[in-house]
Amino acid sequence: MLPIELDEDSIQIRTIANEEIPVLEDMLYEAIFQEDEANPISREVIELPEVKIFIEDFGQKKHDHCFVADWKGKIIGAVWVRLLNGTPKGFGYIDEETPEFAISLFKEYRHMGLGTSLMKRMVEHLKEKGYQQTSLSVQKKNYALKLYQKLGFEIIKDKGEDYLMLLKL
Repeated sequence: MLPIELDEDSIQIRTIANEEIPVLEDMLYEAIFQEDEANPISREVIELPEVKIFIEDFGQKKHDHCFVADWKGKIIGAVWVRLLNGTPKGFGYIDEETPEFAISLFKEYRHMGLGTSLMKRMVEHLKEKGYQQTSLSVQKKNYALKLYQKLGFEIIKDKGEDYLMLLKL
């Protein structure tokens, strides 16, 4: 059930504060596509090296950027990017200069347009910072695929169960 008081004016999209960075752990788990919500993937998945790199030491690198959706002082969603060119590389790795997207909202705040607002804000920010492109990886069955396509991301590689997508900025 959606909170009755939730309206566009009560939500602020803002830069994450340093003391809020630990919330990215929850956001990372929420970002994982759960094909069978009756049998969710264990939260321990965020400890896998190839997943943990999306948040590990976040905010300590030049190319770490994050915006949150704040509703009455509560973070209900986040979008973040970083260069994931170490070892292991990100699932949406393109090259050493292309930041990779991660986005999530708590379940009760999905399908309300907040994801679109977060994504648009980050795309605007990346353009302002001079990035040429950004990428992401999405499972083919994930409903968010349509959102990414609507925002201009193009499928550049079929990786079996997921797509590698790229947005030219």
